[in-house]
Amino acid sequence: RLDNRWLDLRTPANQSIFRIESMLGCLFRECLLKKGFVEIHTPKLIGGASEGGADVFKLDYFGEPACLAMSPQLHKQMAAACSGFEKVFETGPVFRAENSNTRRHLCEFTGFDLEMAIKEHYDEVLDVFSDLFISIFDGINDRCKAELERVREQHPFEDLKYLRPTLKITYAEGCKLLREVGIDQGDYDDLSTENEKALGDIVKEKYGTDFFMMDKYPLSVRPFYTMPCPENPKLSNSYDFFIRGQEILSGAQRVHEPDLIIERAESWGIPLSEIEAYVNSFRNGALPHGGGGIGMERVVMLFLNLKN
Repeated sequence: RLDNRWLDLRTPANQSIFRIESMLGCLFRECLLKKGFVEIHTPKLIGGASEGGADVFKLDYFGEPACLAMSPQLHKQMAAACSGFEKVFETGPVFRAENSNTRRHLCEFTGFDLEMAIKEHYDEVLDVFSDLFISIFDGINDRCKAELERVREQHPFEDLKYLRPTLKITYAEGCKLLREVGIDQGDYDDLSTENEKALGDIVKEKYGTDFFMMDKYPLSVRPFYTMPCPENPKLSNSYDFFIRGQEILSGAQRVHEPDLIIERAESWGIPLSEIEAYVNSFRNGALPHGGGGIGMERVVMLFLNLKN
């Protein structure tokens, strides 16, 4: 099928999957533009790894080392928090050099990102994401009825169940739910893929929803620019959103004080030379802010409950 993809895409189900994907992008933009966001386009060729770690595609930039952007993370923060835009979003390619053959990983995917200034509490960001996803789910169900039926003919699936507003639990509550059914999960340990899926099943049975958010992740499992939790330094002001037991959005309140950014980057072993411009952008005053990134292909796959 992949060797003859132009024929494979003629099937009604595949045509419909791509048309639903197109609608997802349309609905993402519509919702955020109504909320006063500005669309930006950030560099995809950058000087260093934007999130730390080694999963980057490295390349030669006229004799200088460079890499493909893992995320628009640092640039969207600079735009929202330091440059006066306050609310920004972007749709564009994201590159991850993960040599994985799973249904969760792609070396190149389309990222839907947003970043926004916060006035009082990062729950403002969670409210925007809740509104955004409900708007997207409602929009697909309303505008893509024919396409959904074409997909269902070839790949039968149950409609996505979601609540208004979106269910929110803490990481500790999620870990407790897993332990209650006999699954070993510590409050400060990272969630495995298996435990994520199991938690999705538990939440579906207990609350009747396929879609939920989980807040207050351990700081040790989040990127260097994540704001630590003021009540518990082992936790962070960060969150993930899940569809059918798989994470489809990861986000957080970000650190906006340069000294703390440097401290966090050093603890991750990130050379300051690679993020100097990023750190300096916060030295002239920066607004508290937060955001997140969504994987477009993964949202479509899980909304339609496709195998891969």
